[in-house]
Amino acid sequence: MSQLLTIHPDNPQRRLLQIAVDVLHGGGLVVYPTDTTYALGCHIGDKKALERIIALRRLHKHHQFTLACRDLSELGTYARVDNISYRLLKRVTPGPFTFILRATKEVPKRLVHQKTRTIGIRVPGNPITQLLLELMGEPIMTTTLRMPGDEEPLQDGEEIYAQLGKQVDVVVDGGVCGVDVSTVVDLTGEHPEIVRQGIGELEML
Repeated sequence: MSQLLTIHPDNPQRRLLQIAVDVLHGGGLVVYPTDTTYALGCHIGDKKALERIIALRRLHKHHQFTLACRDLSELGTYARVDNISYRLLKRVTPGPFTFILRATKEVPKRLVHQKTRTIGIRVPGNPITQLLLELMGEPIMTTTLRMPGDEEPLQDGEEIYAQLGKQVDVVVDGGVCGVDVSTVVDLTGEHPEIVRQGIGELEML
C-alpha cells in the first residue's frame, strides 16, 4: 500500500523523509518535489524499479535518464567533466538545470544513453529534495512526473496520490510545484549547448 507523506516545504521532517529513503533502498518508486516540477525516482541500481518507471511513463528506449545529486561531490563518480564545465556547474548549482555529461563505468548500463553514452546530472535547489538526497547517501534515478498524453507535469501532491497511489509506493507531498521543467545543457561538446529551454535562465550560463 502506498503512502502519502506531507512534508514542510522549507523545514522538511527528517523522520518522514527517512520513510521515503527506506522505500527507495527497498526498490520502491517515490514521487517528490523539486525546484521545478514533481519528479519520479528510484534507486540507481534497481532494475525492476526502473522498468516500472519506464512502463508508467511509457519512455522510449533512447530516453536520457538523469541522476539527482545532492551536490557536485558525487559528480566525478558518475560523469566525466573537464575544468571549464565544472566551473559552470559550480556556478549554477543547485538550480533548475540538467547537464548532459559523458557517463563513467559506475553508472549502470541501463541508465546510460544507448547512442551517446551520456547521463543527465541534476542538483535541485529544493529543501525537501536536498534532505532526501542527504539521507539517501547517493544519487536518485529521476525523471519528470509527466504522464503519457499530458501536456504538463502533475503539480499537486494530494492529486498525484489520488491518481497514482496504486502505481507508486510513496508520494512526498511538498505542496504545489510548478510545471516548468529544467533547462537541459549538453556539456559533451566544445561549448555548452542548450538542448531544452526550461526555467533555468540562459544568462546564467
